[in-house]
Amino acid sequence: MLAAASPALANTDAADTEDTIADKASDSSDADSTERAIIVTGQRAANEAEERAAKTPGGTDVVTYDEYADKSLVSLRDALALSPGVYLQPRYGQEVRISIRGSGLSRGYHMRGITLLQDGVPINLADDNGDFQELEPIFFEYLEVYRGANALRFGSGTLGGAINGVTPTGATAGGLYLRGDAGSFETFRGLASYGVQSGPGDAWAAISYDSSNGDRDHAQRTSLRFHGNVGLQITDNIENRFYASVNSIDQALPGALDQATALTAPETGNFAGDQGRDIDSIRLQNRTRFSFDGGQLDVGGFVNAKSLYHPIFQVLDYKSTDRGVYARFDYATGPFELTLGGETRHGDTDAKRFVNVSGQRGAPTYTAEQRAATSNIYGEIRFRPIEPLQLIAGAIYADGFREQHLLFDGFAGGTVDVTGRADFDGFSPKFGVLFEANENIQLFANYSRSVEFPGFAEVAQVASFVNLDPQRAWTAEIGTRGRAGILEWDLAAYRADIEGELLQFNVGPDIPASTFNAGKTRHQGIEAALSIDLTPWARLRQIYTYSDFHFEDDPQYGDNRLPVVPEHLYRAELRLGTDALHIAPNVEWMPDGPFADYDNSLQVDGYALVGITAGATLTDGIDLFVDARNVFDKKAVGDISAAIAATPTSAIFYPVERRAVFGGVRARF
Repeated sequence: MLAAASPALANTDAADTEDTIADKASDSSDADSTERAIIVTGQRAANEAEERAAKTPGGTDVVTYDEYADKSLVSLRDALALSPGVYLQPRYGQEVRISIRGSGLSRGYHMRGITLLQDGVPINLADDNGDFQELEPIFFEYLEVYRGANALRFGSGTLGGAINGVTPTGATAGGLYLRGDAGSFETFRGLASYGVQSGPGDAWAAISYDSSNGDRDHAQRTSLRFHGNVGLQITDNIENRFYASVNSIDQALPGALDQATALTAPETGNFAGDQGRDIDSIRLQNRTRFSFDGGQLDVGGFVNAKSLYHPIFQVLDYKSTDRGVYARFDYATGPFELTLGGETRHGDTDAKRFVNVSGQRGAPTYTAEQRAATSNIYGEIRFRPIEPLQLIAGAIYADGFREQHLLFDGFAGGTVDVTGRADFDGFSPKFGVLFEANENIQLFANYSRSVEFPGFAEVAQVASFVNLDPQRAWTAEIGTRGRAGILEWDLAAYRADIEGELLQFNVGPDIPASTFNAGKTRHQGIEAALSIDLTPWARLRQIYTYSDFHFEDDPQYGDNRLPVVPEHLYRAELRLGTDALHIAPNVEWMPDGPFADYDNSLQVDGYALVGITAGATLTDGIDLFVDARNVFDKKAVGDISAAIAATPTSAIFYPVERRAVFGGVRARF
C-alpha cells in the first residue's frame, strides 16, 4: 500500500511523507505552497484509508492512482492487476471477469459476490448484482479492496468482499488536469478534470471519452462519462457533499470462441445478431458527515437510473431505477472502537425482451415488472486489552426480496399474469484478532460467515422464476502483513466451506435453469504480495494467488475442481528508474490453465504474458507514458464460460489480449 496522489497530481513521489512535503512547502513560493498543500491533502486521504485497512484482521489493499497511472486505463483490471487475491481477466473491452476468493466464478458475464462502492456508497443494484463498467479507474484517487468478511465496515456480507473507488475533491485535486492516450486498434482515450476550493466550499469535475475498435472483430466500443462532486463545510463539524455520475457506454460484443479459433485466430469475432451492450445511466448521491470528538457519522442517499439495451440471444431492453439510504457511525474511546451502520436499496425494473433481428427489436417475447430490495444492519467492535493486541467481533444481518410480475411471455402463448417472489434473510457473525508484533509487522486471523442472495440473473431464468436458496459460507483466514528492511509483504491464507453455491451452467433445451444451488463446495487458497526495494531506483512488486476450489462429495461431480479459475497465478513488475525516467517490465504467468467444465474433462493450457510500461517527465507538470502489452503476441485462452461438459468445439473460450501498444501524456496546470 503506497501513499496516494490524486489524478490531478499523478507523478508526486509516493514515497514522500506528509512531513517531508510540508517541509518542502515551507521553502516554496506561494504558488508552489498551494500545490504542495493539495498534494498533502490527497496523501492524507489515502493514508487514512491505509490506517483503516491496517486495523482490519484480514486481507485488505489500498491502490493509488500512482500505481497504475502509466497504463492505458480501460477497466478495473488495469488498476488492480497487482492487488493480491483479486482475479481479473479481460474478456473484451471493459468486460472482465472479476472474482475474489472464487466469488461468482461460474458467472459468464458481469459479476456477483462482490460489493462495489463509489465514495463509500454501494453502486450494486437492489438485487445485489453489479455493473463494474460504471467504476472507471481513470477517475479515482485510490481504490480500497477488502477481501471477504473484512468488508463488513462497508456493509458487505459477500464471499468476495468489497471494492470502493474514491474520487478526488476540489481540496485534493485542485487545478486543471489533462490526460490523453492513443494506440493499437484505433484506440483513443481522454480525460479532463478541474478542481477548485474557495472558502468553505470546493468542487471537482471530470469528463472522459473512450473509443476503440477492440482487439477482436465486432468489439468496437465508445463511452462518454462525467463524474463530479461539490462539497460545503457548513460548520466546523458538519460537511455536505453531493456527487453526480453520468455514463453513456456502447460496447459491441464479439462473443466466445471455440478453443482452436481462440488459439489460432483470436481476432475473430461473432457478428451474428449484432450483439452488444449499451448502457446509459445517471447516478446522484449525497452524503452529510457529522464530526465530533472521537468519531463521525455519515448519512446519505442515492438514486440511480439506468437504461440497458442488450442484443444477445434476444434483445433485452431494460429500464431500472434504484434508490437507497445509508448511515455509518464510527467512534473510538480509550481501548474501544466501534462501527455501526445500515443501508437499504430498492429497485424497479421494466424488463422487456424481443426477438433479435440483427441487433434490432423484433417481435416481443417477454414483458415483466421486477422489484427488488436488499437491506442490512451491521456492527463491529474492536477492543485492545493490551497495546499490541486487538480483538474484533462483528455481525451483519441482511434481508431482501426479489419479485417478478410476468405480464407477457411470447413463448408460453402470449399474455400471462404470473407473479414469482422469493424472500431472503441471513445473519453473518465475524470474529477476529490482530496482533502487532512491532510497529511494522502484524499477524491476524478471523472466522466469519457470509450469505449471498440470488439476483434476477439467477431467479429470472429460462423457466420464468426459480426460487433459489441463498449461498452460505463459513470462512477461516490467517495471515500477516508488514515491512522489514527492503521487504514489504501481505500474506493471507483462507478456507471457505460453502453450502448452496450459486453455480451457472450453459443453457440447453434439456436444462430448465442456468443457475443451481450446489451441495457442498470448498474454496481455499493463498493471497500473497511481496515488494522488494532492490535499490533506491529499482523495485520489484509481485503477487501470487493459489486457488483450490472444488466440490465436496457431490453426488454427480465427486471432488472435482470447479472450473474457470486456475490453481496458480503469478504477476510481477520490476520498476527501474525514477519519476523523471523509468521503465517497468511486467509478467503474468499461469503455469496451468483452469478446467473448462464441471466434469473436469477439458483443461486449457497455461501461458506467460510479457508487457512493459514506461514514463518520463518532459517538463514540470507534463509527463509521457507508454504501455506495451503481450509484446510477444502470445496466443492463449484467458477466460472461460463454465460448461457442464466441455469439448474443444464448445464456444466458451475468450482469448487473451493481443499485442498492443499505447502511449499518452498527462499534464497539470
